[in-house]
Amino acid sequence: MPPPPSALKGRAAVVAVAAGAFVAAIQTAAASTDHQPPAQSVEPMAMGQRQVADPAPNGVEPGLLDEGPAGLGQFADMLHNGDKVAEDISAAADAKLRPLFTKFTTGVFTSGYGMRWGALHAGVDVAAPIGTPIVAVEDGTVISAGPASGFGMWVRLLGDDGTITVYGHINTALVSIGQHVMAGDQIATVGNRGETTGPHCHFEVWLNGTDRVDPLPWLATRGISLGAEHD
Repeated sequence: MPPPPSALKGRAAVVAVAAGAFVAAIQTAAASTDHQPPAQSVEPMAMGQRQVADPAPNGVEPGLLDEGPAGLGQFADMLHNGDKVAEDISAAADAKLRPLFTKFTTGVFTSGYGMRWGALHAGVDVAAPIGTPIVAVEDGTVISAGPASGFGMWVRLLGDDGTITVYGHINTALVSIGQHVMAGDQIATVGNRGETTGPHCHFEVWLNGTDRVDPLPWLATRGISLGAEHD
């Protein structure tokens, strides 16, 4: 007889492979059934008896369900403590990047330390629009924040080095007495209160808490310049 066509050969091969796979699957299923361990008998429980699970291989008894909420609470505390530690680390890193000293406000230097109109002008003036931020020159604690004779309103800071810095003629105080601030923290806004000729911040430096000195050299030794004086 003539040989079958090539297409028929291919189909016969596919049928043979499928039949072999089917037989192998049946043999595997039978083998697994033959080796399956016999089912263990289950003892009936008495009415009201608590079912206890078999001990764990390592000898540690599994926790009861009523211990779950306590575990979740402890986990929440751990997360909270972790967040707090992360915030403290971030704050410490930010503090290291802050300058030790900074200029108290932006604006035009209009008046220096010295005699003016027959009286001592014991500070420097920087003119700026009302509402311009005023910041702490150095780290310190707020010892005054409110009305002051001649200044209208002021903020005074006792620096960590014992120096008092004064910020006068302010419009608003943004800190309170006893609050600790760092250099660059906003403490007030520029105003036009008290005896003034226009909106500005009057800044003074009191060494040892009482000795009023020229702020320009004190600022200069700390890397701060107010620029040229303008009328």
